Amino acid sequence: EKYGAKYEKAVTCLIKDRDALLAFYDFPADHWDHLRTGNPIKSVFATVRHRTVRTKGALSQKTAKLMVFKLVQAAAKTWRRLKGANQLPMVIEGVTFTDGVATQSADNRAA
Repeated sequence: EKYGAKYEKAVTCLIKDRDALLAFYDFPADHWDHLRTGNPIKSVFATVRHRTVRTKGALSQKTAKLMVFKLVQAAAKTWRRLKGANQLPMVIEGVTFTDGVATQSADNRAA
């Protein structure tokens, strides 16, 4: 209501995509740091890309695969552990989270 008159297109876009924008809060609060990551796949292979560009042409296909495997294996030692890993089974089971906190359904509540 406040910005609708001045920024009509932006407000329309936000209203249209509201569910997708707020889906972030449907996950456990411990996972929010990991969900905010820009591109985890790209950062994982940055080391590999950096090394393979330097050795271009000096490798056969077999040795290139071996080098990439070893680089990823070495890089894996520095990866951060997932916060709230104990909550993954609840996410898979479909437990509903509201603002990062698991909510109990009416069936599970004690009288």
